[in-house]
Parts: sequence; C-alpha cells; structure tokens
Amino acid sequence: MAAEQIDLKKDHAGLSDLFASRRYFKKFERITGYLTRVAAVMQGAGDLSRDEVEILTTYVQGLSYTFRALSMKYLLSGRDAGHATSAMAMDRVESGFPVFNELLVMANDAQQADRHLSNMPGAGALKKQMVEQIISEREIPTRLQFALSQRLYYEELQRGFLFWAQNDPQILWLQGLDDRRRYLVHWAVYDSQVNLPTVYLMEVEDDGRTPLARDQRRWPEVQAHLMGQALGGLKLLTIARGFDEAFDHLHPKRLRRLHLGPMYSHAYTRQSGPLHDVLAEARAPEGQDWALAWTDEVLESERVTEERSGWFGSVEREVFALDPFSGRGVDTGASRTERSIILPERPYQVLAERNPPGFASVTKYVVSPGGRVLRY
Repeated sequence: MAAEQIDLKKDHAGLSDLFASRRYFKKFERITGYLTRVAAVMQGAGDLSRDEVEILTTYVQGLSYTFRALSMKYLLSGRDAGHATSAMAMDRVESGFPVFNELLVMANDAQQADRHLSNMPGAGALKKQMVEQIISEREIPTRLQFALSQRLYYEELQRGFLFWAQNDPQILWLQGLDDRRRYLVHWAVYDSQVNLPTVYLMEVEDDGRTPLARDQRRWPEVQAHLMGQALGGLKLLTIARGFDEAFDHLHPKRLRRLHLGPMYSHAYTRQSGPLHDVLAEARAPEGQDWALAWTDEVLESERVTEERSGWFGSVEREVFALDPFSGRGVDTGASRTERSIILPERPYQVLAERNPPGFASVTKYVVSPGGRVLRY
C-alpha cells in the first residue's frame, strides 16, 4: 500500500507516480463496472425503473470511457518523455475523482482530435519504430511510447460517448398521445464545486399544442433552462419550482438527482470520518481498498393547484411533497433522500463490526471477489 501513497500536502494532488496512476485508473475501471450491476440490483428491488436503469447505465458507461481516455493521456505520468510530463489532478479530499478542469481540457481536446490524429503516425508505425529503437539502440523508447499514448487518447475522444462536463438534456417518451403526454427528461453534469458526476431524471407531463421533442421553440428553451439549474448546491425543490413556473404547459411530476461519489480509498484520498477509519483498519489488498458513496434525492408532486394567468386563463402548478421525517423536508428540498455505499467484502466486514453511528440507514452494496453484488 505504501507504493500507492500520494502527496497529501494539497487538496488537489497530481498522480505523478506511474504505478499509482495506473492502479488508480484500474480501480475506477472496476468501480464503474460494479455501478451498472448495482443499478440492476436497484431495479430488482423496485428502486429504479427499467428506463432509469438504461439511462443511468449509459451515463456510467460514458464515465468509464472518460476514465479510459484519461488513462491513455496520463499513461506515462512520472516518466521522462523528453519534456515535463504532466500528472492528472485529482480531488483527494472531497471526491476522490479527477478535478473539474480535467474534463474541461478533455472537451477542448475532443474538438481538435481529428487535427491531432491527422498529424500523428499510425499506431502500427509507432510500434514498429519502438521495436527498431529497442533492437538497434537498446534503449527504452519512452518518447515513442508517449506519442502512442497520446494517439490512443485522441482516438478515445474521437469515438465519443464520453461523460463530459455538461451532458445536455435528452428526452424519452413514456406514454400519452394527444393532449397529455408524459416524458422522462434526463441530463448530467460534472459538478465543479465537488468534482462529482451528477445525473438528473425528471418525469414531465406536457399539455402543449406541439409535443415537446418536436417543439422547435420550447425544447431549446427547456434544455438551456435545465443546464442553467444543474447545480449541486440547488435544492430539488428550487429546481422543480423554477421549471414549473417557467413553462406553463410542462408539469414536473418527479425529479431525481443521483450523486455518484465520493470515492474513498486509504491509498489515494484522505477524507475524514468513519469510512476513512474502516478502510485503514481493513488493510484490503490492491483493488479492494475503496468505497463509493451514492446519494439518491427524489422530489415528487403531491397534488396540483390552479392559479390565474392573464385575464381569463389559468395554469396548473405543482405542489411538491417534502420529507415528513424529522421535519427535514424544508431543509433537504426533497421528498426523500437515500444514501448508499458500494464496497468490497473486506471493508464491509470491518464496517459491519465497527457499526459506526449513522450507517444503520445506509444501504450497502457489497461486491464479492467474484464480482457479484449483494444488497444489505
């Protein structure tokens, strides 16, 4: 574990050690794979619909592609490739994920991927040059390895389907035809305040004249409005009410927000609290030293009221149900908030033995050595 330790002097640490960097990306490759299995378990328990699972799986798959691209970009972190090789910046205190700026740079690189690839030798040519350098000069072809890693990075960006800093709203028809249609609108962002991927799902009823997906006026306005409100610091109640008041013929019946993270690892992060102590005590082997938190916020419409609009008209307005327990509904701005955690067996055993306060109500998804996900 000592080889994986990183510099803990700054909130945003650069993964400058080659092997620590590769283990970090390998860890997230496993975690994103487990997330899709957790979504399937949640569907079996009735916590997610089939449509929600398919949407969430798409975002998680995009997140895995993003990590794959970054792993190519920083494949030679800490190696001297004839220049100052950079290291990926990660948020070691708040999230355990890459910092927001990494995704901004990646989006900019994606816009120029075609130009970069057109000026680079092909992968086959680079590999051939590597072999020649090893045989003739008996040197490690570090610069050629770096060139190949950058080519693989731009190829990943060119393929697309990644999780970007902003993932614009998309619409899925659920039911209804003529005067009352129901949609599932979804979008996602990489929250710049906490460096975490966040997914939004909103069920909307539409009684407008033109179906929303084909409405060339309303749909662009809806997309811009939702992206402008996709801030982790805003309560769901604020987002839903703002949407309800901005669009008279669109009625938000259910709004859901999923925070994917933080990721805890004794080797890479230094978050405080019970999970830090659990991972330290577990002394899990490589690949099992992690835990991923998962927060699910849901706001549901309780009833509908009517208010006057203009001289003779009226519009529907939603009245949302707030969490009745402990009087915290106004504070949370949600009908309910559920917290879950995904972790391997050994850290779970320590967590169960320690039984720290506040974890009794947290749903635990435990990954077995064989990759099976069990819910506790």
